[in-house]
Amino acid sequence: MTHPVTDPIDGGMLDVGDGHRIAWEVSGNPHGKPAVVLHGGPGSGAAPWWRGYFDPDRYRVVQFDQRGCGRSTPSAGEPAADLATNTTAHLVGDIERLRELLGVQRWLVLGGSWGSTLALAYAVEHPERVSELVLWALVTTRRFEVDWLTWGMGRLFPEEFAAFRAALPEGERDGNLPLAYHRLLMDPDPAVHLPASRAWTAWEDRIATLSGPVVSSERFEDDRFRL
Repeated sequence: MTHPVTDPIDGGMLDVGDGHRIAWEVSGNPHGKPAVVLHGGPGSGAAPWWRGYFDPDRYRVVQFDQRGCGRSTPSAGEPAADLATNTTAHLVGDIERLRELLGVQRWLVLGGSWGSTLALAYAVEHPERVSELVLWALVTTRRFEVDWLTWGMGRLFPEEFAAFRAALPEGERDGNLPLAYHRLLMDPDPAVHLPASRAWTAWEDRIATLSGPVVSSERFEDDRFRL
């Protein structure tokens, strides 16, 4: 990032249905090339540092907090939060509603990590609205990648991975861990989904540091880690 992080010049809350309102803001040149930023997480929000990727004199930068994130309402952290209306398809629809609100015909789509997955999904559904795709920390959610972020990274951080698995029922600790967590996170009982969300977040925070021992790829001969 080489450009100054400027203040927003416009913003608001957009009602996207299902009881959700997303917070959005625009920065840079109001007559510049449109670009939309899709943040990672899911859940990290539209942080100001993303604007540093764009020359504020040349770009009209659109940011928003995805459903349940940041200043958008309701927060996914609320005990009674319902994730049934917070899916990839819903988020793709939200991007389109925001584009229509701002009168953008086509825009550059920038996404990192989870945001790269969302960017690809949006481009598949609305290719005529995408002028360019700029992606980093690319995630396509292939089974290989999902397994790497659980079982693979578990070999790098064994203590944290043990805690991650321990938050699941004993009979679900040796299989598809994200699927098991999904079941808990979708449970309407806060006594079930809140501990699961905290355990998942703790694991994500740990692997996001990328500060573990160097492990040779020869150690990963399990078929689960093959492309």
